[in-house]
Amino acid sequence: MKRVFSGIQPSGEPHLGNYAGALLNWVRLQADYECIYCVVDYHAITQSYDAELLAARTLDMATAILAAGVDPQRATLFVQSAVPEHTELAWLLNCVTPLGELERMTQFKDKAARDRKNINVGLLAYPVLQAADIALYRGELVPVGEDQVQHLELAREILRRFNARYGEVFPEPQPLLSTAKRILGLDGQAKMSKSLGNTLAVLADAEEIWDKLRPAVTDARRVRRSDPGEPEDCNIFTMHKAFTGEAKRDELAAGCRSAGIGCFDCKRVLADAIDAQLAPVRERYRELAARPERVREVLAAGATRCRGIAREVLAEARAAMGLLR
Repeated sequence: MKRVFSGIQPSGEPHLGNYAGALLNWVRLQADYECIYCVVDYHAITQSYDAELLAARTLDMATAILAAGVDPQRATLFVQSAVPEHTELAWLLNCVTPLGELERMTQFKDKAARDRKNINVGLLAYPVLQAADIALYRGELVPVGEDQVQHLELAREILRRFNARYGEVFPEPQPLLSTAKRILGLDGQAKMSKSLGNTLAVLADAEEIWDKLRPAVTDARRVRRSDPGEPEDCNIFTMHKAFTGEAKRDELAAGCRSAGIGCFDCKRVLADAIDAQLAPVRERYRELAARPERVREVLAAGATRCRGIAREVLAEARAAMGLLR
């Protein structure tokens, strides 16, 4: 069985973008692969953050992952900082990574432009830590969205360079490309982000879901109710692909193109579909949040397993580089 590695930042309570883009996929993958899932708190501290909230947000994200359906009997879940081998391997990989390749990363440029007062070395070396995250478990497959393809390709190049210089230590990870279109924020301008205030929380109740969706941006063609639209260019329809059945989606798409249905009605159907799918997740989350010690036990067990793997792989990498044992 091939091994999958994937991580998610601890933003706290996840939003629909996290759920549809990562968590649903994680639940599906655990049936067919050996899955190692990680809450990547070291990555989170490369940008401005609230130190007083980080631990709580990490636990919240882990709780949400379990509530979404990731099963600790079928997949391993842990927190990145609980396995210090991540940072040591990242340092080793830093030493085979050209500076210019990091400076060319699109995400580094974008994040640096948004927060010019906090352009730190950790942000620059973020992709190297990603490479270490994957390599430390000899990850063979990595689920990626369109915004992470460049980082995975750099990780592959870093590991190729390491292997060429020191011998075949790491497999070259392959992408598991998502076929789902990325859900944009409710403003239609960028991906969902709490910092941009354009998210819809996974744990939102029916009333909040509707309050958030009602003013959400739709296809610009539909200025009036009688104007036909193109659902493939509408973020609301992208959400329907994640939450609404195929037959109903086809009906909505036809109604949009013929102006037989208005955006308001389309959003109402979506709100009901989201609420129906997420109601069980909300209930499981409440149950787990009432027993945080259970979530901590899952994370501790995951970290113990991962440290066992990580120590062996790191020892091999250190030996290949000639470091004193």
